[in-house]
Amino acid sequence: MAETNAAKSVPPQAEPKRSWGDQVEDAASSSEPELNTPAEPKRSWGDEVEEAASSSEAELNVDALAISEDKKVNKFLDEPEDSNIKAVTTGDTPYTSASTFEDLNLTPELLKGLYVDMKFHKPSKIQAISLPMILTPPYKNLVAQAHNGSGKTTCFVLGMLSRVDPNLKAPQALCICPTRELAIQNLEVLQKMGKHTGITSECAVPMDSTNYMSFSKRPPVTAQIVIGTPGTIKKWMSAKKLGVGSVKVLVFDEADHMLAEDGFKDDSLRIMKDIQRMTAHCQVLLFSATFNETVKNFVSRVVNDHNQLFVKKEELSLESVKQYKVICPDELSKVMVIKDRIFELGENLGQTIIFVRTRNSASMLHRSLVELGYEVTTIQGALKQEDRDKIVKEFKDGLTQVLISTDLLARGFDQQQVNLVINYDLPVKHENHSEPDCEVYLHRIGRAGRFGRKGAVFNLLMSGKDQMLMEKIERHFNSQIAQVASWNSAEDFKGALKAAGLL
Repeated sequence: MAETNAAKSVPPQAEPKRSWGDQVEDAASSSEPELNTPAEPKRSWGDEVEEAASSSEAELNVDALAISEDKKVNKFLDEPEDSNIKAVTTGDTPYTSASTFEDLNLTPELLKGLYVDMKFHKPSKIQAISLPMILTPPYKNLVAQAHNGSGKTTCFVLGMLSRVDPNLKAPQALCICPTRELAIQNLEVLQKMGKHTGITSECAVPMDSTNYMSFSKRPPVTAQIVIGTPGTIKKWMSAKKLGVGSVKVLVFDEADHMLAEDGFKDDSLRIMKDIQRMTAHCQVLLFSATFNETVKNFVSRVVNDHNQLFVKKEELSLESVKQYKVICPDELSKVMVIKDRIFELGENLGQTIIFVRTRNSASMLHRSLVELGYEVTTIQGALKQEDRDKIVKEFKDGLTQVLISTDLLARGFDQQQVNLVINYDLPVKHENHSEPDCEVYLHRIGRAGRFGRKGAVFNLLMSGKDQMLMEKIERHFNSQIAQVASWNSAEDFKGALKAAGLL
């Protein structure tokens, strides 16, 4: 894993006196600038993403698309049968779980996208239960919570693609995401899945300086599906660039954060109310791996007549991911654990994400690892938009093996080659640093072991406060996290990785 060409690393910008991850910090602003100006770096999220050219084919042989059991690619999508997903429905609309995608009456073009381009074989458990709820008239609202990596993105992307009228050249589905990285990622999934449908799409994130166009000269949006961040979508709607009179589906990805007081609650509610004022009925779909009680209570008040899917809190932590705690005597020993133990033993295991709490921690750790000869990249909200795009693309393309991140990438970031997650700092609540943020912890560890693959998480604990935070996390999820006996023992770490199925 050590590289001589460490100069390629992108050094982060230090931020004094910050003690919270960028994702929540980004939520503090309700409007986004068009240019990457120094005055507002924290909401400079956007490069324009060009619409992928898509073409529809006249005839498709759907029968030839089915994949036989022995040729199945995504076997990891089959979830354990005891995965406890509970459905609560309202009214008398009957729903039947879908055992195949054909059960959903999808178009031949969508089936081809699922089988050929996405290489899916059959719906995962969350998809089998939620998709009939999404696609069955009268199209009731849905609040859905399920494990990280269980296929939630497919649920709402397929829901949007299925509801679009290809002959109507106007926005018919909106998806709101907390970060530009997640918006771009979701757009890529949508364009791949809808490759053969001819459905058009656009990413609503701010332009960077290289792609600048005067906002007044920008033509109205005609794309049928728009995915973006809340500030930009609200701005486009206010400027009459994004008409919502034909919108049938409104999706909130990472919905608990989109509706949280310290998240994007005000923008999200404004968008929802403006759409409901313009349309007779718009189906609202809320998806997240976590919903705390405050957000659940709020959702029940603002989203009328909704069906629910959820899993028990104690079952949320991923069974395929082995979690460990490592007691480290000081800051230097945390760096040495990463270098001499995890990196040396895990260099052939896939990619690693290291989560830190602050930009200063990111800067310090980045410098330390580069000085030790490792090529690492670091992402956080103060970087220029084009630098953030470049770092994410290099990591997704496998050009870099180690990514240091604030909580900017804790939610929704999907990279199936990530087998190791290191919590250099444990996440804490914004308003009270003595309380762990259990929801963010769950999202972080969900970056490893995507779709049921093996993975390991190492929590590096230095002080008594760290250990107290870890104990509260264990109590919250009602699970005991194994301890690596000695931070300085190669054999102990080798045993941990073997137990996780990685060695």
